[in-house]
Amino acid sequence: MAEGSRIHRMIQRRMGSEYHAEVPLRYRREYETYSILLEGRADGVIDGDVTIIDEIKGTYRDPERMKEPESVHLAQAKCYAWIYAQEHGRDRMKVRMTYCNLDTEEVRYFYYTYSFGELTEWFEDILSQYKRWSDEETAWIQKRQESIRQLRFPFPYREGQRELAAHVYHTICHGKKLFLEAPTGVGKTISTVFPAVKAMGEKKADRIFYLTAKTITRTVADQTFSLLREGGLHFKTVVLTARDKICFMEEAECNPEYCPYAKGHYDRIREAVFDLLTSQEHYSREQIEAYARRHCVCPFEMALDMSLFSDGIICDYNYVFDPHVYLRRFFGEGSQKKNHLFLVDEAHNLLDRGREMYSAVLYKEDFLTLKRTIKAYDTRMEKLLERCNREMLLLKKECEDWCVVDQIDSLAQAVQRLATVMEEYLENHEDSPVRREVLDFYFTVSHFQMIYELLDEKYVIYTQFDGEGRFFVRLFNVDPSDNLKQCMDRGVSSILFSATLLPIQYYKKLLGGESTDYEVYARSTFDPARKALFLAEDVTSRYTRRTQEEYYRIAEYIHRIVRTRYGNYMVFFPSHLFLRKVYEIYLEHFAGEDMAECIVQEEYMTEEKREQFIRRFEGNEEAVLSDAIRMDIELQEEGSLVGFCVLGGIFAEGIDLKDDRLIGAIIVGTGLPQVCTEREILKGYFEKAGENGFDYAYRFPGMNKVLQAAGRVIRTAQDVGLVALLDERFCFSSYQKLFPREWAQFEIVNAASVERRVEKFWDDWL
Repeated sequence: MAEGSRIHRMIQRRMGSEYHAEVPLRYRREYETYSILLEGRADGVIDGDVTIIDEIKGTYRDPERMKEPESVHLAQAKCYAWIYAQEHGRDRMKVRMTYCNLDTEEVRYFYYTYSFGELTEWFEDILSQYKRWSDEETAWIQKRQESIRQLRFPFPYREGQRELAAHVYHTICHGKKLFLEAPTGVGKTISTVFPAVKAMGEKKADRIFYLTAKTITRTVADQTFSLLREGGLHFKTVVLTARDKICFMEEAECNPEYCPYAKGHYDRIREAVFDLLTSQEHYSREQIEAYARRHCVCPFEMALDMSLFSDGIICDYNYVFDPHVYLRRFFGEGSQKKNHLFLVDEAHNLLDRGREMYSAVLYKEDFLTLKRTIKAYDTRMEKLLERCNREMLLLKKECEDWCVVDQIDSLAQAVQRLATVMEEYLENHEDSPVRREVLDFYFTVSHFQMIYELLDEKYVIYTQFDGEGRFFVRLFNVDPSDNLKQCMDRGVSSILFSATLLPIQYYKKLLGGESTDYEVYARSTFDPARKALFLAEDVTSRYTRRTQEEYYRIAEYIHRIVRTRYGNYMVFFPSHLFLRKVYEIYLEHFAGEDMAECIVQEEYMTEEKREQFIRRFEGNEEAVLSDAIRMDIELQEEGSLVGFCVLGGIFAEGIDLKDDRLIGAIIVGTGLPQVCTEREILKGYFEKAGENGFDYAYRFPGMNKVLQAAGRVIRTAQDVGLVALLDERFCFSSYQKLFPREWAQFEIVNAASVERRVEKFWDDWL
């Protein structure tokens, strides 16, 4: 942007006295119910026998290789030409398209001459096309607003739910952020969506972004909007699906020569969008795929276009927070600031996601690999790759295992020069046999450059050898709060909520909250007596106690809990290795006696295998189990299903097993992340900042995993179930102070008493 402005000023200064720079132009067309305003600034207006409109564009392309101007650039200049002609009574106008290379300052001109009649015919056609869309939008807004005004909450309010919805509404009205700890059963999705929709009805907002980390929570949000539509709401929503998932081709290669949906896409997309826009109010993945096939357009690009006409956008965090993927059509430079609302579901996930999105890494070996690849094609790039490799080598010599580095200015400068040459190569060698390799690495170095520009005191630069001996330098965003806050500042208000947002001040600080923002701990509506919480005082997952004897004691705990009542249980472990050790013992010594069928979460499971795993808990007798899901005991007519899972894994959060689909969660260990370089850097960073480094790096993230896994059990007010925490550390005050309010009642048990206490709990309810 800065370079473009510089080029504009440079060219404008070179012009003579007949050149008038930055001329404002404005035209309004009145219609029955609205008016269309078209305005902008012509880069230059040149006086003469025929007035010339000059439109300047900065580019990194070689101007001499350009055959003609970009059509949208020329259309912009023609709009200015028509406005100027009708204001000043000109019969003929000229347009000059001026392209200037931002590096070399080489200039290329394209000239066009139009009569006022030609411009008028063209302009009226453009306006009539636009009017078709503005008519549709104007009518829709009126219909939507009226439906919102009449909308009522779809259920009788649970205890505290009305107050929760009011907190959300008032936060939006005040343009603040709300950090909401919402225990299971509060109805957090409807309690945030409903007041957000109502706020739109009061013109407090223009659009809702419902942001999630996982597919399952997107589904819940989608169902919530559908529920409100059943109650009379007219509200257009779109679900954005990742390019790789929704692409019709085997590989998501957006090349018109490869993909028939990309070839001619822009010729057909307007009709495709208008067709879907006027036929449906909800644009699901299935709907978008169907209409994309009907009109032969790219489904991913069509979904993005549908977002422009949607009142609610359900999507991954990336589309708002990722510095590369964020929706520039809403949040890019020059886009109009709108009153967007951000509803951030399962917000505890945003912390690690934010750290990852705003960190970057370069591997020394990757420079050498591309150097060998490019050697026969571009000697200049080869030399710059070697220069970067030498800079990495200097850092490598100073590193034994891992090392914090004060600055990497020399490496950054070398990478910047390399990126410029790579960009030129990609521009000028579209048919290069090594283009894919260059492009992939170009994305890597470009991201590194972007993150390097963001470096401040909330970053740590470190070098390390990975498990395979590869050497890398990493720009680690230890505290992503500033970056996340900057993204949320693009909207009018943000509601960040989760069933596990404790300690709430920890998340408020690291997720971009300010002292004036709000936090609320919603009351649980569930009867605490319907859940038993047991803390085991005589087992642990500590590394120093990971012996066969300890694995056996844990397996025996599972046995003593499961055999008290047949049903579905999930057992969560700190790692796959730990899981396997206990599983093998349980299978050999106890599963038969417990009449328990055992299924195991494998390290790598496809989406289909995950669904098969979950369907077993939903009582789907027809579910066909793949080889990846181990079944060593035949399913009995009466018996239990025990799922062996991993804490923090795919089955530890986001799944909703109501009623008797899950009656117990047994959690082995405190969930502490494994000791590693990044965790130790986090610990040291926050200790220097005056915080408890161990809490920030280990205990808080670990407890979040525990709380998420425990939350799988009680999902409705009618559910009854138990949670068993198998680690003596849960008996310590340092952990109990992190328990949510709903865990105020618990029992400390041991191997001798656990079966009796569990049996008593079930006897009280059966």
